[in-house]
Formats: sequence, structure tokens, C-alpha cells
Amino acid sequence: MVTDGIYYALAFSAGGALLWYLIHPAFAAPLFLLAIFCLYFFRDPDRTIPDGAVAVSPADGKVVSVVTSGNAGGDGAECTRISIFLNVFDVHVNRAPIAGKITNIEYTKGQFLVASREIASSQNERNTFTIAGAIAGETTCVRFAQIAGLIARRIVCYKKPGDAVAKGERVGLIKFGSRVDVFLGPEWDIQVQTGERVAGGSSIIARRRLT
Repeated sequence: MVTDGIYYALAFSAGGALLWYLIHPAFAAPLFLLAIFCLYFFRDPDRTIPDGAVAVSPADGKVVSVVTSGNAGGDGAECTRISIFLNVFDVHVNRAPIAGKITNIEYTKGQFLVASREIASSQNERNTFTIAGAIAGETTCVRFAQIAGLIARRIVCYKKPGDAVAKGERVGLIKFGSRVDVFLGPEWDIQVQTGERVAGGSSIIARRRLT
């Protein structure tokens, strides 16, 4: 359970108790329901992290696009972007797709458009990680972005540049509905397609080609 969930639940419960005491129990019910929802929303289940030369999903949600571009990775190299939309009922804890060292974290101010829309990848507020690692002796670099949405307006990051992370390790969360984009180079074989549901830390989204 993410600590924030407990704080939100306590705040709503306290408000509900006050309304129960001062006015009527019926007025307290919505706040008690919100308290229960906050505990549910901020859940943080353990996941079984798959072994091997694979990248795992950094988030729970639905794959809304898989796009190959000549510059999506930010360095001009061919890159595939996998976009995952998280609704308010998904687990919102974000995880590292590969093991390695965080070489950069870049925060970009932006809008708060509906996160399921394609334009959200380039226009919304976001926090982008770059992880450099090695898989079976082959070097690789994966980027992924936490993207705020219409309702989700707070991006939380647990890490800083220079930190080492394990595959599937928790690195942050986005509150109340959002999007995560993953950028993979040509050395990766994509394993997911649009419309597929994925689970953070346990769903394989790509396999590293080994020479």
C-alpha cells in the first residue's frame, strides 16, 4: 500500500466522521466511500518479475498505441514507442522496464489533456527516465515517460540520476489516471500490440535481440 493512500483515506474518514456527528450519517457515506476508493487506488501488489533478455511493462493498463518513428527516442535513431493508458481502477505504481543505471530524469511542463489521446505523448506534463543497462553482455538503453492526464496532475518520482535499478523495481507513480510511454530501440522485438492489457513489472513488452 502506497503511504499516500492511507493519508487520503484518513482525511476522508475524518471528514465523514465529522459530518456523521454534526449533520447526519447519510452525508458521511460519500466520504467513507472515497476513503475506501483511495485505499484501493493506492494499492501496490507484489509482482513476479520474469527472467531473461526481456523488458517488462512499467505500468498496469491498456496498450493504446505501438508506433515506430525515426526520432521518438530523442536521438534520431529508429525507435518504437509503446503507450500504455492507466484508468482510475489500474494500479498506478510505475516500475523500471529493465535493470541498469538511471542516466537521466527530465521533467517537462505541459498540458493536462486526456491521457488516452495520442497528442498526450508530446503535449502533456511528463517525467522521462533514461536507463542504460546490459542484457546478456549486450548494451541497451530504454527510455520511459510518466505522463500526467486530465485527472492525474501529480507525478511522483522515487529515484534520481545515478541510481541503479533492478528490472521491475518501483520507481514512482502517477495519481488518478495517466499514461506511460516506453521507447525501445531497434535491438528490441516488440511483444505487445494495441488493445492488449499489461501488468507493471510482470508483463513482457519486448525481447532483446542477442548477437
